Amino acid sequence: MASSDGATTPVDHKRPRGLGSFVRSQMRNIAPFLTLIFLSAFFAISSPSFATLDNLGNILTQVSVTGVIAVGLTFVILCAEIDLSIASIANVTGIAVAFFTLQDSYVNIANLPMPGWAAILMALALCALLGLVNALGLTMIGIPSFIMTLAMMQIAAGVSALLVRGQIAYKIPPLITTLGSGSIGGIPWIVIVAAVMLLGGHLVLTYTRFGRYVYMVGGNREAAEFSGLNVKLILGSVMVISAVCSGIGGMLGVAHFGSAQQNEFDTYLLDSIAAVVVGGTSLFGGRGGIGNTIVGLFVLGVLNNGLDHVNIDSFLKILIRGVILLAALIINVYAQRLRERTAD
Repeated sequence: MASSDGATTPVDHKRPRGLGSFVRSQMRNIAPFLTLIFLSAFFAISSPSFATLDNLGNILTQVSVTGVIAVGLTFVILCAEIDLSIASIANVTGIAVAFFTLQDSYVNIANLPMPGWAAILMALALCALLGLVNALGLTMIGIPSFIMTLAMMQIAAGVSALLVRGQIAYKIPPLITTLGSGSIGGIPWIVIVAAVMLLGGHLVLTYTRFGRYVYMVGGNREAAEFSGLNVKLILGSVMVISAVCSGIGGMLGVAHFGSAQQNEFDTYLLDSIAAVVVGGTSLFGGRGGIGNTIVGLFVLGVLNNGLDHVNIDSFLKILIRGVILLAALIINVYAQRLRERTAD
């Protein structure tokens, strides 16, 4: 555009962002909310027993263990990594806390009952150790997280088998029993613990330097390294965090179920990954957070609970869950492509 003196002035060709552009950029966050609203409305219409306060309490209780495990997994996925050992670590930690409490266990050479707090600390030390092995394999040796945690899944399953040897353990420390199966004021303790851990994870990711580093590593690892960030330390830390969260979830789950046995947490691997991904956290790292995980937990909780309230083939439930997970993955990948196009 020419001015009165003949000079040309630059013209801003940027168009204001419209509603369509905003929806496309926020698709990863909007889609889970729409899914949750649709599922809630559908099941509320299909079954009068679904839309009740008592059933809301059931949903919260049902997703609590998954929520605790998903906190740590959110950190891992935000770094563009994966942890396939979460369910096995949860299982071995739950078995370990019962094993260390037993009066006639191998650990108790003096055949004296171990204090509950000591059993809890030893179980937490075990899951932290397994997470540390994952961290060292990923950062020091350079094994991809998919392969490293796949191996750890088998290692933890083997430790579980050695501890229980096909038996079922029922003796659990009183503190874990209270937190896993007790309640206060009508609210289950397990729901409170899950809420506290989700809140804690959100605060760490949102308001701490470590949380910012997690997003930096997941968003652009090369740039994070050039800025002087210790990327290996961050990656190792999130693997340990994931293992510890899985261990806490495992102990609570054992108390909630009333016993510790082999393969008790196998379904929690898919549930936890689905909660994080369905909620909108990017598999490519750097996008999402605990808020997205909470939405994903509600989507899974409403779906699983709602299917129990309608007359549907039990085998079809598995198919429906898989289809919804696939849809979430497609949205996740599509949103990433839109982001790359916008950046270009």
